[in-house]
Amino acid sequence: MASKKYKLLLLGILYLISFSVYAQDTGVYNIYDSSVISSKGQAQQNEFMNNTYDFPAKPRNETEIGISAGMFSVSGDVSAKLPTIGAAIHIRKALGYLFSLRAQYVYGVAKGLNWKPSYGYKNDPVWASYNSAALQPVYYNYRAHVQDLSLQGIFTLNNIRFHKQKTGFVLYGGVGIGATLYNTKVQVPESFSSITFISPITGDGYAKRKDTRKQLKDLLKNVPYTDAENNRNNTSHLGDNTLRASGTILGGVAFKLSNRINLALEDRFTFIKDDLLDGQQWQEHPVTDPVQTRDYDSYNYASVGLNFNLGKKAVEPLWWINPLDYAYSEINNPKHMKIPKPVFDDADGDGVVDQLDKEPNTPAGCPVDTHGVSRDTDGDGVPDCKDKQLITPTECQPVDADGVGKCPDPECCKNMVMADTNKCHIGDLPSVSFRKNSSSISSDAKAMLATVASKLKDNADCGIMITGYPAASKASQALCNKRTAAIKAYLTEKEGISADRVDVNCEVGGGDANTVDIKAK
Repeated sequence: MASKKYKLLLLGILYLISFSVYAQDTGVYNIYDSSVISSKGQAQQNEFMNNTYDFPAKPRNETEIGISAGMFSVSGDVSAKLPTIGAAIHIRKALGYLFSLRAQYVYGVAKGLNWKPSYGYKNDPVWASYNSAALQPVYYNYRAHVQDLSLQGIFTLNNIRFHKQKTGFVLYGGVGIGATLYNTKVQVPESFSSITFISPITGDGYAKRKDTRKQLKDLLKNVPYTDAENNRNNTSHLGDNTLRASGTILGGVAFKLSNRINLALEDRFTFIKDDLLDGQQWQEHPVTDPVQTRDYDSYNYASVGLNFNLGKKAVEPLWWINPLDYAYSEINNPKHMKIPKPVFDDADGDGVVDQLDKEPNTPAGCPVDTHGVSRDTDGDGVPDCKDKQLITPTECQPVDADGVGKCPDPECCKNMVMADTNKCHIGDLPSVSFRKNSSSISSDAKAMLATVASKLKDNADCGIMITGYPAASKASQALCNKRTAAIKAYLTEKEGISADRVDVNCEVGGGDANTVDIKAK
């Protein structure tokens, strides 16, 4: 029956461990969240936020409380009798990402029973009734109630990770100092003569041990406990308990079940400067002259426990947080660091950076297009900044170095019908339609604008007016301005039309709000 209970307990532990491996960590520590910073650290946090100090303040972190249960055993002169049970409670607080302090109280009941007989007991007052000439053998046994209160320093071993943000478990180790109270009793029957003794030199050792312990269990079933030798008059005590200073070393692993709960498996070893924790301090040989042992007893507590994180406006305990999170995040996606504005060279000062400038030596004062090339409105090969005849008719080209064309002599053009220079004959121009609430120029609209640009290039003396018809709302008028500006930008930047030949206008309620008209000026 007991074996079945232990199997069920083991299955439960394995289930919790497997659950913890797949538990999702949804908690995120935001380095910029000042609500988790204590009042003492606010000054440093403000300096960090103002970029006058490189390090953020340490956040408040939750306090861990835990409960555990497990196997408690004593290592001494008498063989331990297992299983025996122990339990513990603790409170733990992080002082940093690697180090934390834990106060723990442990209560355990340890039992022991030797399967080999002992003869060197004549100086042990508890077994004095057996101190006869015949030296009747005895079987040492004990039951110890042990209480332990200690303060431990815990070191986290794996939360600083260089290639992974977080982990679902942490490894830890620690040392501590404290005080141990124990009360040890033994069972002293009238006689052990009914125990069949088989020499350990002959026969099967395991069978002998099992058989002897079975006989001892039956013999001691109704024997009352009496106080063991404990040197209480020579040591500190509290009530019926002996009081000793103790030292502890421990190690364990904790599996995260959620941001508030984790499962811990831990083994803790505690030693005290006392050889009577198991009630026995006498060597077995020589039989006639036993001497005191020189070693000290210790006890072990192997446990499984549940830990809970408590606290408001605080992050989870720091041993669960990788302190490199912020640094790696800032390197990958800068949000806080001061990054100087990039500086791009523009050797000729035309407003187009050298990397994109197709004419790197543009003369000073010459207007350029988006590629850094000097504008030449009439296409006569002389840039506008040097052209003394800004718009030279095609029939008057080629031109001289000043951009002035040489038109045909009047005698050659007597029958030429002169164009009406006061009126543009560019003809009808298309309208551009936009999708609702959009200012993006569609592919069809770009094709129509290419036609408009072609006509403008063929009629150098013509200009156009781009007119939209918004509603009375500010939003509609703002959208109209974006649409007309987009059309003008396309004609000037993509099609090479001079900006002074293109005007824009928005007339409230003059037409369809999603249609923009293009007309000759």
